[in-house]
Amino acid sequence: MWYVVQVRTGSEENIRVQCERRIPRSILEECFIPYYEEKRRIQGEWRLQKKILFPGYIFVVTEEIEELYRQLAGIIGLTKLLGADGEVIPLTDVETAFLQAFGGTEQVVKISEGIIENSRVIVTSGPLQGKEGLIRKIDRHKRRAYLEIEMFGRIQSVQVGLEIVAKTV
Repeated sequence: MWYVVQVRTGSEENIRVQCERRIPRSILEECFIPYYEEKRRIQGEWRLQKKILFPGYIFVVTEEIEELYRQLAGIIGLTKLLGADGEVIPLTDVETAFLQAFGGTEQVVKISEGIIENSRVIVTSGPLQGKEGLIRKIDRHKRRAYLEIEMFGRIQSVQVGLEIVAKTV
């Protein structure tokens, strides 16, 4: 089952490394941080960069949640398993399937390409293809799309790379 651990924003990579080093593989099957790619202009040149998709969260895969909860107490830094009413709740099958389809096996959301036709966004390639309904806003200058997706039992605002290659009126 997939679970979400809330951590201090900025310490995600540090906590992930600690979890992989200190928690046995028999308890923690996998620990990862979903990323997204975006293009940034640095010194006049467009470069590909990776950013954290859900700042302040890491994802863990385990079948032994009680033991994982005990092991997380030994991790240096703020860690809290997400849940409701004092009960740890795994991600739903829909959320898990969405993350696997969106980020692939390496959990990196690649840059999508699209066009704007008559004020409507049409994504022609990339993970956003067919998911245009999730887009709330586009920043063509920064080459980003702002999405609202249901995750962790509430609506999450996230950003991903989207390059608009053409616009027609």
